[in-house]
Amino acid sequence: MNAFLFTSESSSNGVRERDFTVDDVPGVLWSPASGADRAPLVLMGHGGGNHKKHPAMSGRAQRLVTGCGFHVAVLDAPGHGDRPRTAHDEAEIAELFRARAAGEPEGPIVVRYNDHLARLAVPEYRALLDALQELPEIGTGGPVGYWGINMGTAIGVPFVAAEPRITAAVFGQHWPQVLAGKARQITIPIEFDLQWDDEHISREEGLALFDAFASKEKSLHVNSGRHKELPRFEVDSAVRFFARHLGSAVASAA
Repeated sequence: MNAFLFTSESSSNGVRERDFTVDDVPGVLWSPASGADRAPLVLMGHGGGNHKKHPAMSGRAQRLVTGCGFHVAVLDAPGHGDRPRTAHDEAEIAELFRARAAGEPEGPIVVRYNDHLARLAVPEYRALLDALQELPEIGTGGPVGYWGINMGTAIGVPFVAAEPRITAAVFGQHWPQVLAGKARQITIPIEFDLQWDDEHISREEGLALFDAFASKEKSLHVNSGRHKELPRFEVDSAVRFFARHLGSAVASAA
């Protein structure tokens, strides 16, 4: 049994926001301020150096809640947000900044560090899903999605590979090293974002990760631009993707 505790609550513009801890890991759950029970759930993973309420997370949640009537939850990743950094975190971040200042490739450091964080975060996300499905407004057996780009992909790919309750996922912008093996275990529908001019992740690396997924239904979204220039309209596409896959599952179960 996971220790799950709501710690605060607020409501604005039709969205109910509840902070919580699950086994002392902080997170946030956004839900419709009013609506039917047993709505689908989307779990999200934030990017490196960010946190659970980063504008990218709250903005995506707002779209999913108000546009689709879904519940959305995010955890602070280890060493991020309200979670303290360990000596290992500090050492890896220092090495990343050193490489960046020296003009050296960041990829090997990010891949190694994100793999370490994912090994910690995957069981935390599985505990979160256990706890959320105990809530009457979510329940068990309903469709569940996952949405994570960058570090959110590094955590999400092994999480989705290990978690049969996830029924659709949006990933993107990460290296294939470490993740390709897990991607080959994933057969659910996915949408994948790739920046064609990414200065950190080569086109070949991005395409290799997309190609590794064993999903019969997978969509590659390629846009021109650098690593941090993913177009905002890809959020619109991801919301439609989840509405199509999670919403249709609700309708067919009714």
